[in-house]
Amino acid sequence: MARINDNFLKLKAGYLFPEIGRRVAAYTEANSDKAATLIRCGIGDVTEALPKSVQEAMHKAVDELGCRDTFRGYGPEQGYGFLREAIADNAFAGLDISADDIFVSDGSKCDTGNILDIFGKGNTIAVTDPVYPVYVDTNVMIGNTGEGDEDGRYEGLVYLACTAENDFVPAIPKEKVDIIYLCYPNNPTGASATREQLQAWVDYALKNDAIILYDAAYEAFIQDADVPKSIYEIEGAKECALEFRSFSKNGGFTGVRCGYIVIPDTVFGTTATGKKISIKQLWSRRTSTKFNGASYPVQRGAEAVFSDAGKAEVAALVEHYMGNAALLRTACTELGLKVFGGENAPYVWVACPEGLTSWDMFDKMLSEANVVITPGSGFGAAGEGYFRISAFNSRANVEEVCKRLKALL
Repeated sequence: MARINDNFLKLKAGYLFPEIGRRVAAYTEANSDKAATLIRCGIGDVTEALPKSVQEAMHKAVDELGCRDTFRGYGPEQGYGFLREAIADNAFAGLDISADDIFVSDGSKCDTGNILDIFGKGNTIAVTDPVYPVYVDTNVMIGNTGEGDEDGRYEGLVYLACTAENDFVPAIPKEKVDIIYLCYPNNPTGASATREQLQAWVDYALKNDAIILYDAAYEAFIQDADVPKSIYEIEGAKECALEFRSFSKNGGFTGVRCGYIVIPDTVFGTTATGKKISIKQLWSRRTSTKFNGASYPVQRGAEAVFSDAGKAEVAALVEHYMGNAALLRTACTELGLKVFGGENAPYVWVACPEGLTSWDMFDKMLSEANVVITPGSGFGAAGEGYFRISAFNSRANVEEVCKRLKALL
C-alpha cells in the first residue's frame, strides 16, 4: 500500500477558513430565514468589481487568443516580460529591482508555501504569533516541525510574540534563526512596521546569515508615507530578503489569481558543505519544473493595474476599503473596545469583551448579530482574546455591521 506523508497528520483538523465556512454553513442551514441578511467580514475576500482597465485588458487578451494570428500557447513560466517589466518599473521604481528578479505566479499564498521546496532540512524557522496560518501549516506539511500542542504551537518553530505591548511587531530573537517570516502590513493584526524596526530585522538577518520571507500583500493599503511599502527600501535587504506580493487585494484579483515573488541576485543559501547557492537560480529551476505560468489574459489584466487608468482605479478601491476600516475602527472604539490596525491595512484587530474567548465572540457575532468575523485564536495562541474584522465589503454592509455591533455590545 502507498505510504502517505505522515506530516499531514500533525495538522489540526481543519484549516481556519474552511472551519469558519463549516460553522457558517451549519448556522445558515439551521437559520435559513437569516441567510439573506448574513454579512461576511471574516475571510479577507474583496467584494468590488475588477477595475475597468483590467476588464478591458483581459477581454482584449481573450480576443487575441481567439484569433490564429495572435494566438499564444505556453508562456514563459517565470512570467511574460511585459508584466515583469511593468512591476519593476512601477512597484519597485528607484529600488534597483530588475524584471529578471520577478517571478509571476497565481498568488502569493502559493508562493509562501512553495518557497519551502528550495530550502533543506535543519533550518531554524521563526514565525510571528499571531500568524497567517499558511506559513505554519506548510512547514508542518513539509516536515520542518514536530508535533503541535493544544494551543496549536508546533515543536521546532520559533514563535515571535506580537502583542499590544510591542505594537504587534516582534522583538529580535535572542537565538539564531535561519528563516524569518514577516508580514507587514500585517495579517491578521493590521499593524505596520516602521523603517527602524525593519532595519533591525535586516541587520539581524545579515549578521546571522538568515533569509527574511517578507509578505507585502497589503502594501497598497499603507496610508502613512513614512511606512515602507517594500523591504527593499531598507539598506541591506537585497542581500537577505525575498518579497511576496499579490494583485488580489489591490486589484481585486482574488478570483482572477495573480501574484509574484521578488528574488534579487544577491540572496544566497548554502549547501550542506557550506557552498553558497543563488536562491534565484533554485527558484527559477523549481518554477520551470512545477509551474506552467499564470494565464496570458490574467497577466495582461495585471499589467493594466499599472496603467494610468489602472492606478487611479486601484487608488479608488483602496480608498473605499480603508474608508470601511475607519468606520469599523470608530464603531469598536466608541463601544469601549481596544482596537488596533485598520489605519495602514484593511483589517481591524479588536480585543474581545471581558469574559469572552475569540471563538465565543465569533459565535456571539454569528448567532446574535448575523455577522461573520474571524476568531483571533485561529491565527495562533497569541491571537486568543482578539477577533479580526475585514474591511473588504460594500459601504452599506459595513455601516450595517457597525449598527449591529452597537446593538449587540
